Amino acid sequence: MRHVLVYGDSNSHGSAPLPDLQTRGRYGPTERWPGVMAAALGDGWTVIEEALPGRTTVHPDPVSGLHKNGLMVLPAVLESHAPLDLVILMLGTNDLKARFNVPPVEVAEGVAHLVRLVGQSAAGPDGGPPRVMLIAPPAVDEAGCLAEIFQGATEKSRRLGPHYADIAARHGAAFLDAGALIAPSPVDGVHLAVQDHAKLGAAVADAVLAMEFDGEENNAQRD
Repeated sequence: MRHVLVYGDSNSHGSAPLPDLQTRGRYGPTERWPGVMAAALGDGWTVIEEALPGRTTVHPDPVSGLHKNGLMVLPAVLESHAPLDLVILMLGTNDLKARFNVPPVEVAEGVAHLVRLVGQSAAGPDGGPPRVMLIAPPAVDEAGCLAEIFQGATEKSRRLGPHYADIAARHGAAFLDAGALIAPSPVDGVHLAVQDHAKLGAAVADAVLAMEFDGEENNAQRD
């Protein structure tokens, strides 16, 4: 059995597009992309969803709470779920909120901190580190009820992919650019429609199955 941890924000949590700031919805377990991925991977895989709406890479959020800092929480999550064969990271969208005022290169460096933390951990098989897959999130549109919160994020978000690809290459991580596959819903410009969860889940499953674990092709499922 292989164990995969998905560490992300609202788009991995399955938050539905927001018609207003008071309405909250969540897709079901088989609709959100980690569940779609799990179904595509099939028997022999366990997918652990650890996704928090509003989670940043390294920033405590002065509005939504200090616990939104992904760097501070990740060590405990890795220990809780070890041993892990793979950690999938898809974060950075919330770093683009106007309140943080950081450029794309610093969003990417926040993600790099997380990649290094996983790579230096003992949360993988036999006390080694897990493999890492880094996913660049889709670009943000400044639309709907989130437009003011994400003011200026559209242009910045479109520049994340190459930075993330560079980080993945530097750290030996697998890489997937979600923005090449999907786009956020026009309802709020941030969250994904259910059909895009399906597309992303299938694409991530294909990317995982193309990876090698323990020196062997992973589609020979491990007992």
